[in-house]
Amino acid sequence: MKAYVLRRFGSPDQLVLTEVERPVPRDDEVLIRVRATSVQPYDWHFMRGEPYLARVMGGGVGLLRPSIAVLGADVAGEVEAAGKDVTLFRPGDEVYAMSLRGGFGEYVCLRQDEVAPKPRGLSFEQAAAVPMAANTALIALRDEGRVQPGQKVLVNGASGGVGTFAVQLARSMGAHVTGVCGGRNADLVRSLGADDVVDHTKEDFAASGRCFDLLIDVAGGRRLSDCRRVLTRKGTYVLVGGPAGRWVQPAGHMFAALASASFVPQRIVRADVVRCGSNRANLLTLTGLIEQGEVTPVIDRTFPFGEIPAAVRYQEEGHSPGKVVVTGSR
Repeated sequence: MKAYVLRRFGSPDQLVLTEVERPVPRDDEVLIRVRATSVQPYDWHFMRGEPYLARVMGGGVGLLRPSIAVLGADVAGEVEAAGKDVTLFRPGDEVYAMSLRGGFGEYVCLRQDEVAPKPRGLSFEQAAAVPMAANTALIALRDEGRVQPGQKVLVNGASGGVGTFAVQLARSMGAHVTGVCGGRNADLVRSLGADDVVDHTKEDFAASGRCFDLLIDVAGGRRLSDCRRVLTRKGTYVLVGGPAGRWVQPAGHMFAALASASFVPQRIVRADVVRCGSNRANLLTLTGLIEQGEVTPVIDRTFPFGEIPAAVRYQEEGHSPGKVVVTGSR
């Protein structure tokens, strides 16, 4: 099979299309023919091996060489084969999953408890836009943010991959939603259900005088004091992203904020989708919301499989509204 293999840290040019052995499913695994994947910061952080701090952390990106050879955290496709202990799926089933690796190849093996049926009515490309971004937004709002109907929620970075899902999910949970984004994406964020939109190129949300019960900080980059200023005394600040950097950031931004949690009245927490143990259950929840029309993936651009390095380069620029998706090889 063909896959983009990463043998050394660096630019998207280090993703080399290579012929590799097709994986064989273990007893509890399914072999999935990848019909679509997506590109996100998770992928290019591993590609570049940045921040450098992550290379020496447990479970990090690898010290001298990448720990993941085939990137691609989102998968949508068809079950090609199933191990002898698999009971949830059979060949031909259309599925999607947050795999953390393998999406940049033609096939990937995953445990059946990591995989969910693809939502009815979604194309493979639409389904591939969902797993990591929507799962992150769900964890941030429901699990860490503990959002309640009627609460006021501020989503900083509302037009990106996670942000577009966060706006829709917060609205579906009965919250009053304010989205922060650039002016060119304001109409998009409103169309997703935001009650108010703050154009960060014209207005500083931290100086608006408004208070919120919950701040979902996808964009990062603002000081903790700025973020706390817009929260009620018992409000919650959920870290999702942070400023990019070669050495420490965004890890430094997150660690500093979390270290302050014991000294301030607001809750300060992090949405950690990578270490979440209920990704399949979350995907089933998201499937229900998608099929009910509550949530719709937003796709900015779609690239063919042969242009994965270009897709990564485009997403790394950080200006795409919604998700950047890659169709599978034909």
